[in-house]
This record gives sequence, structure tokens and C-alpha cells, in this order.
Amino acid sequence: MSDFISAIGKAAATGPTDLASRLQAMRDLAQGGTSGTSGVQGDAPIRKTVDIGAGDGASFGDTLTRVLNEVSATQDRASDAVGRFVRGEPVELHQVMAATEEAGIALEMLVELRNKVTDAYRTLINMQS
Repeated sequence: MSDFISAIGKAAATGPTDLASRLQAMRDLAQGGTSGTSGVQGDAPIRKTVDIGAGDGASFGDTLTRVLNEVSATQDRASDAVGRFVRGEPVELHQVMAATEEAGIALEMLVELRNKVTDAYRTLINMQS
């Protein structure tokens, strides 16, 4: 580990001056490669690609659609229970209350999910600029 730290220090002292080049040199050192300080202008950075949609599970879009449909169905059930109670149909008050609380919690969860996705998007945009 101390070899890695000393190599990073040496690369920082004698290597590239811009931040992107230094980060690439640190990545190369971490992967066991050279520090990228050879001075050869034709060296291209190593790029790795990951196919995010290649997994066996459901995609993010499919999962988000399913969650939206479940929240909507929960709200519909709560609305139906309230409507039946108001019309005087035989329905227990505790069932109506439980259905409306469940719908409220599901909606709050969906709002928090939206907030987290928005924050993650903003973080990614800020990292790129």
C-alpha cells in the first residue's frame, strides 16, 4: 500500500498538471498499470463500457412503471372504500381508515422516490460539469 501511495505522490510531483490526467494516472496505478507519465502524446486513455440494460432482472423503467401502477391501484382502492362508506354500504370504518392510510403512505413513498431520483440526477449533472 505504501508503494501505491508513494507512486501517487511521485506521479503528482512529476506527472501531468491537469486534474483529469492525474486522476487517470491514479486509476492506472490502482489497476497495476503505468502511471501515464511517460510523456508519449499518443497514449489513449483506457475506457471501459458497461451495458446496464443487459441484466436478467426488470429494467428501471419497468420497475418504476410497476410502482406507479401499484400506488395508483392503492389510491383507487382507498377511494372505493371511502365511497362505499359514504353511500352507507356495509363496510367497516377501520378498513376505510386502513385503506386511506395505506394510500397516503404509498404516495409519500412515491414522492420521496421522486426526490431521491431528482437528487441523484442533479448530482450526476454536477459531476459532469
